Amino acid sequence: MLMPGVPMASLSRALCVAATRPRWSPACSLGLRPLTSGAVPTTEKSVPYQRTLKQAQVAQGPTRPLPSTANVVVIGGGSLGCQTLYHLAKLGVSGAVLLERERLTSGTTWHTAGLLWQLRPSDVEVELLAHTRRVVSHDLEEETGLHTGWIQNGGLFIASNRQRLDEYKRLMSLGKAYGVESHVLSPAETKALYPLMNVDDLYGTLYVPQDGTMDPAGTCTTLARAATARGAQVIENCPVTGIRVRTDDFGVRRVAAVETEHGSIQTPCVVNCAGVWAGAVGRMAGVKVPLVAMHHAYVVTERIEGIQNMPNVRDHDASVYLRLQGDALSVGGYEANPIFWEEVSDKFAFGLFDLDWDVFTQHIEGAINRVPVLEKTGVKSTVCGPESFTPDHKPLMGEAPELRGFFLGCGFNSAGMMLGGGCGQELAHWIVHGRPEKDMYGYDIRRFHHSLTDHRRWIRERSHESYAKNYSVVFPHDEPLAGRNMRRDPLHEELLARGCVFQERHGWERPGWFNPGGGTAPIKKECLACRGAAAVFNMSYFGKFYLVGLDARRAADWLFSADVSRPPGSTVYTCMLNQRGGTESDLTVSRLAPGTQASALAPAFEGDGYYLAVGGAVAQHNWSHISTVLQDHKFRCQLVDSSEDLGMISIQGPASRAILQEVLDADLSNEAFPFSTHKLVRAAGHLVRAMRLSFVGELGWELHIPGPSCVPVYQAVMAAGAKHGLVNAGYRAIDSLSIEKGYRHWHSDLRQDDSPLEAGLAFTCKLKSAIPFLGREALERQRAEGLRRRLVCFTVDEKVPMFGLEAIWRNGQVVGHIRRADFGFTIDKTLAYGYIRDPSGGPVSLDFVKSGDYVLERMGVTYPARAHLKSPFDPDNKRVKGLY
Repeated sequence: MLMPGVPMASLSRALCVAATRPRWSPACSLGLRPLTSGAVPTTEKSVPYQRTLKQAQVAQGPTRPLPSTANVVVIGGGSLGCQTLYHLAKLGVSGAVLLERERLTSGTTWHTAGLLWQLRPSDVEVELLAHTRRVVSHDLEEETGLHTGWIQNGGLFIASNRQRLDEYKRLMSLGKAYGVESHVLSPAETKALYPLMNVDDLYGTLYVPQDGTMDPAGTCTTLARAATARGAQVIENCPVTGIRVRTDDFGVRRVAAVETEHGSIQTPCVVNCAGVWAGAVGRMAGVKVPLVAMHHAYVVTERIEGIQNMPNVRDHDASVYLRLQGDALSVGGYEANPIFWEEVSDKFAFGLFDLDWDVFTQHIEGAINRVPVLEKTGVKSTVCGPESFTPDHKPLMGEAPELRGFFLGCGFNSAGMMLGGGCGQELAHWIVHGRPEKDMYGYDIRRFHHSLTDHRRWIRERSHESYAKNYSVVFPHDEPLAGRNMRRDPLHEELLARGCVFQERHGWERPGWFNPGGGTAPIKKECLACRGAAAVFNMSYFGKFYLVGLDARRAADWLFSADVSRPPGSTVYTCMLNQRGGTESDLTVSRLAPGTQASALAPAFEGDGYYLAVGGAVAQHNWSHISTVLQDHKFRCQLVDSSEDLGMISIQGPASRAILQEVLDADLSNEAFPFSTHKLVRAAGHLVRAMRLSFVGELGWELHIPGPSCVPVYQAVMAAGAKHGLVNAGYRAIDSLSIEKGYRHWHSDLRQDDSPLEAGLAFTCKLKSAIPFLGREALERQRAEGLRRRLVCFTVDEKVPMFGLEAIWRNGQVVGHIRRADFGFTIDKTLAYGYIRDPSGGPVSLDFVKSGDYVLERMGVTYPARAHLKSPFDPDNKRVKGLY
């Protein structure tokens, strides 16, 4: 490690030494301290900021007396803790307290690079980043008169191959929907903007003029000043030692108090913003926090002539970033072989690790290639500190499913500064209003199945892979390689032998597609076979819950937007909403007849009972949402999880009735087995629950099967279907078939901030009845005021692939972006769904939709599109009724 006052080494010399010396030998000739890949922190380091919040003499004891009570206690004084406290104060929360064990920013925030890039391949993240930028560049200075240290020097993304440039063009198109200025530059234009850059190997760059850099100390002190001015308290030098928990009369665990070395604070709400130390805080409360700590490093160069005012640079293919540091550069990146911090020390404050040049060398090569002057530029200091990383490289937020009143705001994968403002605002809304304003499912801790959140090997392997792939091109349908085969259904081996290629969704292995002969276009073949004959889909990874008990009907009336309290034997497609009218889930609910004898297909219960089938990727989210509602309303009923006990296959297509009639001991005619009904029947001698439903727009049935019976029932179906052209099909085919029919996918074209009215699902809402349900008041207000946006189907005649995030232009104005797109093989067109707004701010009427001329912008190129008010495939729904 290079120390202040020690002779400087150039980056090229460091590169040569690291490449030639044995890993164990010290590089004393370069003035380097002996290198280590261990986790022993050093405390005296030079960092590239004019100031930090570290003081030479650390004060003893808290900086102010602890209050006896608080409405909210935030633990951790880094970026997220300060942003959350600030936004709680802005929402009018009185008596919010932030506890920091040392000084503000002393954990990981103080050494962060502080970069803010406005464009990411996620519309939600673009909105979150925009709010952070607004807070640090405008709001805080206006409120306090203090400058946060924000510098707007722009951002430059480097593309050294065609795929990378296409990705940047996709970001540019999305940016137009959000008013983010960006420009694709040629190599010559890039050279003119950044004269010191080597552009010989470039395809182009993406330039975002209003990107910039944040100062962690300036930002956090200003946030604290603004929050305390609104009545919040910031208490430093006050380590938390415990979380006191109480169990209420209904057996629900709730936060009661925060304990410290200097007293306790009674509170109903704790926010864990402890960063790398969030796992330790979680363990105090019995909450699992799936993150790991890794070393993350950059080096700061000596002065570089001509570098002043240059934009920050991200060269993803070289896995390196170059951050402007006055008249120097900070050079860092994400390596394929990161170092884990195995034993996280609770005494670590304003500390850094020795830099392992063997690991860091790969960044030097890329940096010198991109800015050749670095080859002879000295290294002023190294900065290698801890950061927390998660299995999917997304933050951990929201209320923990194990403990009511315990919220997470951690695991930001070294992006806590740039995401802090947006996430702090959403977390504050979550705490105060019960839900965030935006769709935050991708960050919600409840996205992880409970079997994974304390599985150390899975967390470590997936977090490692996510870290290493952070700068990889974001290709559609990418699948993780680490942490596979965690959850497998009873048909896994059977389908593997039949040529199945699996996808992974939160631990589950589910069929992606089948390619037993190694041919071409397997997904097209599956789709056309389903439309022309029949296909069988293994959907065993679905969540399968029973809601039963004396208050089950009252709970179902409140939980579900549709009227599900129909006679036993009925099945209803419905949504679950939040109080804002946003959609928390879509699912099917089947009414059960009460019984005293438990079986593999139904528990014994008194009162009312319902069988719920929900998408497997969001099963944990559904379970947590339902559980929270049941607890809040004290409904006397039970939620039983049978997801691991039952399998599920679905047979869809014109020949499905003929096939299943040979397997099931029931009459499958329209009169005997109508659409949206279910029955207990025998399939090849095995008792199953058959449901007449479709998610692809065809005649079909689902079979819900006890685990031990899955293989024989599946084999019987395949044998009966052989003469009818039955094929195996996977979820890639479901994606195409369902978008062709206009069926919604939750968390793509239907999210927590989308209402059923906006999404064209008004038929799932019992607004014509007088039955109250969660979200009803919000829907009634929306209906009275008019819809400010509306989901629209588009078709594009030109055969170009679209995947979402394309900009929607109407009459020459951007009115939205595509949420979900795929190719429809039956209609032989690309289909895309996106929400559109009226630029004037008025309601979006059906006439507004019909009267526009539309184009979709894909990677900077526009394509004429046609808007549809109904699905272009089978708009009269004849096929699901068996009318071919």
